[in-house]
Amino acid sequence: MIQIQYPKPDFSIKEQGEKAFIFDTIRKSWVTLTPEEWVRQNFLNYLVKEKKYPASLIAVEQEIRISDKKKRFDIAIYKNKVPWMLIECKEMKVSLSTSIIDQILSYQQILKTDYLVITNGNQSFCWDTMNGKALDDLPEYHS
Repeated sequence: MIQIQYPKPDFSIKEQGEKAFIFDTIRKSWVTLTPEEWVRQNFLNYLVKEKKYPASLIAVEQEIRISDKKKRFDIAIYKNKVPWMLIECKEMKVSLSTSIIDQILSYQQILKTDYLVITNGNQSFCWDTMNGKALDDLPEYHS
């Protein structure tokens, strides 16, 4: 398991009616603030501010096709114009079960990244797909 020290959140949040929205600095748009989105935004904040991953090489909630189904991955980090790391986020109360691993592995069949990460904000796990080993920290990003 990876130990993550999240930076202090400095998000822009607004309310419209009974809905709350958070500004996603990667997508450059307001998105509905759900429990999963809170985890995703904190993880993105960690990647950019603490790990120094380049924000311009991060994709959020983009569509991919798996067989005849359209799916959306949570976060992909690109290196040399190909997906390098794939991250699946769940809300804090969701346990990181084998079904979450199955989900990210189905995306991995298409994207073929070097690293896979699952997180619910409280727990995070990372694997090096080249050797199948679990890591105790996210890899450094070197361009």
